[in-house]
Amino acid sequence: MGKKEKWSWSSALIGAASAIAASALISAKPKDPSFHLISISFKSFKPNLPIPDAEVLLNIHVTNPNIAPIKYSDSTMSIFYQDSLLGKAYLQAGSQPAHSCQLIRLPARLNVLQFAQHAATFVSDVAKREMLLDATVDIGGTAKLLKWDQNFKVHVDSHITVDPMCLDVLDQENTSKLQLFTGSTCPIGDGKCMH
Repeated sequence: MGKKEKWSWSSALIGAASAIAASALISAKPKDPSFHLISISFKSFKPNLPIPDAEVLLNIHVTNPNIAPIKYSDSTMSIFYQDSLLGKAYLQAGSQPAHSCQLIRLPARLNVLQFAQHAATFVSDVAKREMLLDATVDIGGTAKLLKWDQNFKVHVDSHITVDPMCLDVLDQENTSKLQLFTGSTCPIGDGKCMH
């Protein structure tokens, strides 16, 4: 007969702790956040000369699927129509808990003269009640895991089809790409991330 092995609680605990640590590392792999434009609300039209503009409010559903809460810095979203800059939306610095969803409201100012510069296309879009807008934004910040801060940048590209008559969102395709950075700098704007 073989040698009788002695049960060791310390070996069992070390094995269990190793399994838990391996599981935590696998689930801690950062995932790209998701963004979904819920609605666009018209706020006002300002006949500022020489450039009249319209103010709208973008309501965006954001999901943080990660195990770490995040803090993000001020960001500016660029909105394009027919490859021309139509306007900008402004994201104020803030935070979002781990594994959470939240609705953020971004005020945006649109240069209505851009529609005039693409008059034929705009008239066609109004007639068919479909207008394609593109948007892009880089959001920088930090994720806090235990006592370590991890700098990140999320680049988001959006292709949104809206009804130009009532601003209903008809369709959208949003892609986000998460990048993690070591060190104390963030490669966005002034090079500073939230800490």
